[in-house]
Amino acid sequence: MAFRIKQTHWLYVSLSILSLCLAFTITPVKASLPVTTTVISSSQPTNWLEQGRNLYRSGRFAEAVTIWQTAAQQYHTQGDRLNEALSLSYLSLAQQEVNQWEAASQSIEQSLKLLQTAKPSADAILWAQALNTQANLQLHNGKAETALESWQQAQKYYEQAGDKMGSLGSQINQAQALQSLGFYRRSKVQLEMLTQKLLTMPDSEIKISGLRSLGLALQMIGDGKNQEVLEQSLAIARKIEAKPYLSSILLSLGTTAVDLQDPEAALDYFEQAEQVATNPSDGLQARLARFKLFLDYDKPEFATPLAPQLLQQLKELPPSHTSLYAAINFVATLNRHSTSHQIVPLKDLAQLMAVTVKSAQQIQDAQAEAYALHQWGKLYRRTQQLSQAQELTQKSLDIARQLQANDIIAQSAWQVGQLDTQQGDRSKAISAYTEAVKALKSLRGDLVAINPDVQFSFRESVEPVYRELVGLLLDNQPSQAALVQARELIEALQIAELDNFFREACLDKTQQIDQIDPTATVIYPIILPDRLAVILSKAGQPLDYYITSKSQAEIEQTLGNFLVALNPVSDSKDRNRLSQQIYDWLIRPGQINQGFKDTKTLVFVLDGQLRNIPMAALYDGKQYLIEKYAVALSPGLQLMATRSKQNKMSAIVGGISESRAGFNALPAVESEVKQISKAVSSFILLNQEFTSQALAQHVKSSNAGIVHLATHGQFSSRLEDTFLLTWNGQINVKELSELLKNRDGDPSKAIELLVLSACDTAAGDDRAVLGLAGLAVKSGARSTIATLWPVKDKAAAMLMTHFYEQLRQPKITKAEALRQAQINMIQQTDFHDPFFWSAFVLVGNWL
Repeated sequence: MAFRIKQTHWLYVSLSILSLCLAFTITPVKASLPVTTTVISSSQPTNWLEQGRNLYRSGRFAEAVTIWQTAAQQYHTQGDRLNEALSLSYLSLAQQEVNQWEAASQSIEQSLKLLQTAKPSADAILWAQALNTQANLQLHNGKAETALESWQQAQKYYEQAGDKMGSLGSQINQAQALQSLGFYRRSKVQLEMLTQKLLTMPDSEIKISGLRSLGLALQMIGDGKNQEVLEQSLAIARKIEAKPYLSSILLSLGTTAVDLQDPEAALDYFEQAEQVATNPSDGLQARLARFKLFLDYDKPEFATPLAPQLLQQLKELPPSHTSLYAAINFVATLNRHSTSHQIVPLKDLAQLMAVTVKSAQQIQDAQAEAYALHQWGKLYRRTQQLSQAQELTQKSLDIARQLQANDIIAQSAWQVGQLDTQQGDRSKAISAYTEAVKALKSLRGDLVAINPDVQFSFRESVEPVYRELVGLLLDNQPSQAALVQARELIEALQIAELDNFFREACLDKTQQIDQIDPTATVIYPIILPDRLAVILSKAGQPLDYYITSKSQAEIEQTLGNFLVALNPVSDSKDRNRLSQQIYDWLIRPGQINQGFKDTKTLVFVLDGQLRNIPMAALYDGKQYLIEKYAVALSPGLQLMATRSKQNKMSAIVGGISESRAGFNALPAVESEVKQISKAVSSFILLNQEFTSQALAQHVKSSNAGIVHLATHGQFSSRLEDTFLLTWNGQINVKELSELLKNRDGDPSKAIELLVLSACDTAAGDDRAVLGLAGLAVKSGARSTIATLWPVKDKAAAMLMTHFYEQLRQPKITKAEALRQAQINMIQQTDFHDPFFWSAFVLVGNWL
């Protein structure tokens, strides 16, 4: 069920927002618009329907469930099939909000059955509502294709009923289903079309709501246009003085600015959102956002004056879904900052969580109760009251297990593991951590999108769980079983990072990479807080293991210094000294233990900042690593079996040599393209011919095994900033990966080799290589060659020409062909400095 989590994000937008469009119009901004009920009967149950709607709007979902169950029973008794169907459809929505997925499924099935047999026949709007609710469930259950069909049907019914907002909501949700199915370009086209359609509509509240929903949807897929769309929504709201909308649009713009790491703009939006808020809840959300921003940017002097007001407001709010999560997030924000006790006394926060737990029990919001217990336990852990912390966290974990809420299990089992470690119980800690990792794996998808009410950061809440468990397993003298588990965790962390990068599950199958090639040794280094651990894996042999006791800060400092020293103007003695230092950590102990006997290829599954380091350039005092072994990188993921090498290789070669869209000219690209076409039978797309449409068409229609792209591109740890330049504009990594896979889904036609010879990694981004690994995995290409930094185009042309000449030789692997091309640069050219040849890395299948 690869997409189990991802749906919840947009659907929180659509659930609490667009999907109740039936009998009362709820817009993406306010849940308090006038009721436009078309439903019959003025007896008691109608009041229940209305009561349920009011409870749902105010986030009291469990109570709404009870009320709508009663309404459904009453209508059943009266024989009123249409209102019974409506009650059940509402009921399913509320059940989804409280995680009662099976009950929600039964309710909506019953509702649809009633609509099919109802006399007189049901109104279009009733059908639209029910199908929308059903689609939400289908997407939650990983059935994106059926969800897409249900939303298409819902759209038709909304249009029949003249409900523009409902139609729009269904179309936004269709775009999400297309995303889940991997049709990124169709999804983007759909969202762009909706934007254009909305912009032609007369200014109205529907238009404002639609643009805001669209902005949020674009934000979820990493499309930079979301800010522009939200700004348009804001401008219209101001123009027609739709005051109730202003605050939540400004809040969304502030969140976008935070994502773009623009704290000044974010602060300005949050301040405006608070000033124009027309209800206490919106004002509180804006103030909370401002408070969090100050703390995240280490400005406690601005956060401190806000704290008492926030604490007071949170205490006074009546219990609801919104107020509970506001309190939980306030405490979670403070729990992340070690000096926060200077801002709010910890006993006041503990008291707030105690009240929040009681309120959650009162409105039967078990999920909020579990989150609150978790944060309360964290407060006690901070004051070293470990037994109270353990008791509260265990309660949170027990509730989470009952709810099967993996996001809370992951957090609370991790905290239990940390507490067990602190109390010296290693085996208990390992089993708690293992449960946390299992929960994280079952979440997959974008963990940030689990529950927008609770902040969930990959760097803070996912990655450390894996690292701390690896650290526990590798303590003392680890057994083979512990080494095997640690290696699996390192691979699982790589997958989790890529899932997080793409905001969805990347690959489901993994294959143990050391079983592919008996002459390869796989090296897994992992940076832990107090050491650098290395696991060596070779087919048919026990795992080997060694450590270097150095702090993470010291290791990362050395890696950073080496990267700087790679610049050709740096002192070569300095560079060799730093390179040798890293060689001594990663390679030398393995050599001493005879770990590389009979090895031809070293395959690195790199971790953290090691990803930025060109392994080929590690120096032993006499030779570079590439002079002794072929080198490849692997994200530790599934490697597809390589086709038997055809005698006649063919390629699609695209590139831009002229300056374009603000990027410099790459004059040597023209000769690179010509040289490659001499070595390999090629179809050339140069400059004006190199458009995304032309590339897509040729990838689909030809059987070429190689796609070589010599154009500007950038890798980044941010999806939005990872792109490739074509003549008609930038193509983002998701669209590029979809385009490259477009061969009728036939794995035997997958691209053998993707080459990106002029790419750069985003400046100041220590995780930029994630974008490269992400593209390598997502493109479906068996192997990818790319550059870690931009190399002089003349040097790139020389290296790539030599690489293809080598690749034509019988029985040579891709890794060996690249090695020979790099050795040629060292020995035969003016570009012998590692800066020019070590930037080229091979990711994926090296055979």
